[in-house]
Amino acid sequence: MPHDVALIALIAAGFVFAAIFGYLADRLHLPPLVGYLVAGVIIGSSTPGFVADVSLASQLAEIGVILLMFGVGLHFSAADLLAVRGVAIPGAIGQIAIATVLGVGLTSLWGWSVGAGVVFGLSLAVASTVVLLKALEERNLVSSTNGRVAVGWLIVEDLAMVLALVLLPAFAGVLGGHADAGEHAASGSIWLTIGMTLLKVAAFAAVAIFIGPRVVPWLLTSVARTGSRELFTLSVLAIALGIAFGAAEIFGVSFALGAFFAGLVMSESHLSHRAAADSLPLQNAFSVLFFVSVGMLFDPSVLIREPLMIIGVLALIMLGKSLIAFGVVLLLRYPASIGFAVAAGLAQIGEFSFILAGLGVSLGLLTREGQDLILAGAILSITLNPLAFYATEKLEKWTFARWPFLANKYGMAKQDGLRRQLTAINKQREERDRQHHLEIEQLIETFPMFAELDDNEHEELLLLFRPRSASPGDRVIRTGDRGDSMFFIASGAVEVQLEDDEIRLGAGSFFGEMALLTGARRTADVVAVDFCQLFVLDRRDFNLFMSRHPQLRAAVSRMARERQESNVSRQRRDLSQDAG
Repeated sequence: MPHDVALIALIAAGFVFAAIFGYLADRLHLPPLVGYLVAGVIIGSSTPGFVADVSLASQLAEIGVILLMFGVGLHFSAADLLAVRGVAIPGAIGQIAIATVLGVGLTSLWGWSVGAGVVFGLSLAVASTVVLLKALEERNLVSSTNGRVAVGWLIVEDLAMVLALVLLPAFAGVLGGHADAGEHAASGSIWLTIGMTLLKVAAFAAVAIFIGPRVVPWLLTSVARTGSRELFTLSVLAIALGIAFGAAEIFGVSFALGAFFAGLVMSESHLSHRAAADSLPLQNAFSVLFFVSVGMLFDPSVLIREPLMIIGVLALIMLGKSLIAFGVVLLLRYPASIGFAVAAGLAQIGEFSFILAGLGVSLGLLTREGQDLILAGAILSITLNPLAFYATEKLEKWTFARWPFLANKYGMAKQDGLRRQLTAINKQREERDRQHHLEIEQLIETFPMFAELDDNEHEELLLLFRPRSASPGDRVIRTGDRGDSMFFIASGAVEVQLEDDEIRLGAGSFFGEMALLTGARRTADVVAVDFCQLFVLDRRDFNLFMSRHPQLRAAVSRMARERQESNVSRQRRDLSQDAG
């Protein structure tokens, strides 16, 4: 395959096979992602026929992770994360620690070193956020209390893995890896490494929380004012990918975390819904390539070579981690329903597991056989994860029927507190959205001429308008001024002072359009006769918006022409009366 078409071949083959096997999986009543994984196996190096470029596939998959995590951030807020911290932080840390210990214990039975066991245990301890989100979306649980706890839990896991990726090279020599990998540990700079990592993460969080909400919404609003939809979509993607890449390069956090915080920052803007809608098609397309890339890494022969080891790996991922998570949730005095939700969501592994396994091999801590087992565990657990959700739902019903106090009493105080916090956050978000929709409704009610525009165009118009107030007696327009803007009266009234007449205009009217359309100077004074709220549309914005909406420009031109004809008729009538 020539190098210049490798990317095209990968995308074409990936999408074609994913579409075919995704459809077949759906016809067999299986989740489509099972078909995507099979498509990856088909075009991978372990099967005959066409072989796609694995390195390119992993990079495209990373884009899918970035866009998906960005979308999650758009529907989350910092307040959501703070609300679930009581269960997410201690729960995730405790679950990772216990699962890693179990991983070390399992590998010790196979005769592996402690270092290999640590890498293996860490790789199996962290779940895939992408897989969890797909499962929650299919069940409409992303915005539920249990869904937010599960997502918050995995965000903490991702943060913990950032630290693990930094510490593994430092401890490699101690754990039995390459001698040169442990130079930091030997030189006593391990605490400096930990401190620098924590400092970078804290610096990134500070920038995201304090600077991001001031810059990103302003930038998005500025782009939206141009009225270019492709430029808006491009800017959304630039912000998502740019922040993700910058976070990884400058602060050392993962692409996924950087993208999540980018979405979190953008969620503060009233344009977040439009940003989410514009990025959704790309999220779906590239998330498919994530599952295809996982399938490409899988070697089916490992199922024949090491069946007992595979069973052990799957048992730890799907049973061990789930039981640990459920037990930790109960120990923290949270309700069993949260424990069941988290347990099902953690019954799989994904992107961080591949990264940890690859790092372990490069450091001499993990063998290729261990990496193959992790990859096999990933593809099998992702395939079986829908079954884990189904089994957990059945087990939850049976448990609550057998022990009703778990459903009615245990952890209810903490659940009620958590639910109140999340409900209050949702109400604030809904109130903000309601106020914005009310603003658009009032715009249409006051100016019926805008009723034919769609929601995005209403958003654009509100961004183009500059609000201005005027008190009684204020001169809004002077005769002879340049026609550099058009005025819409939202409330109050003004008086157009012609040479021989005065015309009163109230809410819903507009003025100043004649000079804009003709390029001439103002021909009359306009004075406020009441307290007025005006929307001002500058010449450039007027020309830009009207050029995209010729029917609206025609309506404004027609009304301007009627006014002009009315003024001319009035002047002729007055002249004839004077002559008589």
